[in-house]
Amino acid sequence: MRIALYQPEIAGNVGAILRTATCFGIAVDIIEPCGFPFSQRGLKRAGMDYAEQAQIARHADWESFQAASKDSGRLVLLTTRGAQPLFDFAFNVDDRLLFGNESSGVPPEVHDAADAHVVIPLRPGFRSLNVSVAAGIALAEALRQTTGFAP
Repeated sequence: MRIALYQPEIAGNVGAILRTATCFGIAVDIIEPCGFPFSQRGLKRAGMDYAEQAQIARHADWESFQAASKDSGRLVLLTTRGAQPLFDFAFNVDDRLLFGNESSGVPPEVHDAADAHVVIPLRPGFRSLNVSVAAGIALAEALRQTTGFAP
């Protein structure tokens, strides 16, 4: 299982996601460009004191990410336009959980490339969660359903 972040805009959110992923032994794909200068120093400033242990793969763009992960598992997009509620979706151990950027999510071509579109159900009238919170919730459910928490 992996987390993929599409053109993230806020270093603090990336730091929080990397920290969560590192604590559970999950790799993270960063699909650039980022909305901030990506650096180990910047991540440490964002509270990512586990930066040296994080498993990060950086991709110059969407096409590079697709090429690098063409033989990987399903691409599961977490989106407010999701067709299936998170707790009704059956995750696989090799899924890649994709999250869009903070201001606009993902463009139509990325949305269309996903194998599944999953939504975290919220109370009526509420649109979305912070991306780092959403990533933690989705990862916890995916791990609960599959292998459990990685050693």
